[in-house]
Amino acid sequence: MRVELTELTRIYESPIGSMWITADEKGLTGLSFSRPEDIGQGYSSCMQSILDRTVGELAEYFADKRSFFDIPLHIIKGTPFQRRIWQVLRQDVNYGETISYVQEAILAGYPRACRAAANANHANPIAIIIPCHRVIAASGKIGGYGAGIEKKRFLLDLESGSENKNK
Repeated sequence: MRVELTELTRIYESPIGSMWITADEKGLTGLSFSRPEDIGQGYSSCMQSILDRTVGELAEYFADKRSFFDIPLHIIKGTPFQRRIWQVLRQDVNYGETISYVQEAILAGYPRACRAAANANHANPIAIIIPCHRVIAASGKIGGYGAGIEKKRFLLDLESGSENKNK
């Protein structure tokens, strides 16, 4: 009898709290500040390798030595609109930069959908690596963050105070 492996989860203790990292055979599927509903129990060396790389890159990021993540992602959740918003965050919002929800919606090709863009940020399945923490209110205020404003402030402060990172 063959056991089907789906996802594997590891807990990473970051400077701003526990993070749950989830991967499948194709890539990173989740990075969250809260426990996922379904914690995978299967194991494969490929999944373990992705988890190990994620932990290593997160450790470098929090040590102020990494500004870009190159872990393969396998996004298995989200509507086409949400996926487009997440793509904008990965491709158009660089380390140390911030944009407004309005700018994010415009970059995604939906200039009147800033609330929907904010909701897509809230549904982001891969925190930090899909950098929804870089989106702020048009007024310049920090706005919301599903994991809490204090975590968002920490991430923005970490990124704004660093230059010349590796990668």
